[in-house]
Amino acid sequence: MDKFVERHENEWPIARTQWTKFYLDPARHMLQPKPVAEEGHITFPAISDGITFMTAPLEGETEITGSIALKLFLASSTIDADVFAVLRVFDPAGREIDFQGALDPHTPIGNGWLRASHRKLDPDLTREYRPYHSHDEYQPLVRGEVYELDIEIWPTCLVVPAGCRIALTLLGKDLAPHGYRQPGDRVEPDAWLGSVPARQPPRSPGRDL
Repeated sequence: MDKFVERHENEWPIARTQWTKFYLDPARHMLQPKPVAEEGHITFPAISDGITFMTAPLEGETEITGSIALKLFLASSTIDADVFAVLRVFDPAGREIDFQGALDPHTPIGNGWLRASHRKLDPDLTREYRPYHSHDEYQPLVRGEVYELDIEIWPTCLVVPAGCRIALTLLGKDLAPHGYRQPGDRVEPDAWLGSVPARQPPRSPGRDL
């Protein structure tokens, strides 16, 4: 995890990609390689630290390269909801492994976000591994009803050592303001941290939350 190696490929996605699914296990807060037998749900406040799902320690060195997509079934007590999905890696001692980003000194390995009212997909451009949202229709939520959301997590490339864990954190706000500042970090006072430099919120009518 302490070095970068340049590698050339001939196509994207890489032809030899082994597309792999993980399933959210609400009862155990885990990412499981097989579907979970029992149904479940988790409730958390939108402005809280969210919830984290984590794999068991990896048995062998594992490469994560390419596009990542999250399918989530969500109900909200409001007529709209923002979902932030943060892909993370933790070492065997439980310390998070992060990287120096363009502005943020502690960048996780992947970020995704979606406003639920903009969940409509473009059927021509969407792929199983990369949802594509049309952003041409505002679809407010009905409080308490469950909606299917497909969220793109930006492509990444990382070789994760054996013994580490892969994690997914779901929040209603960006993780950066409370999750990544460390003593001694040199960050400009007006720096855009977390997902802010990479996203522009879609415009939507006024909404009553």
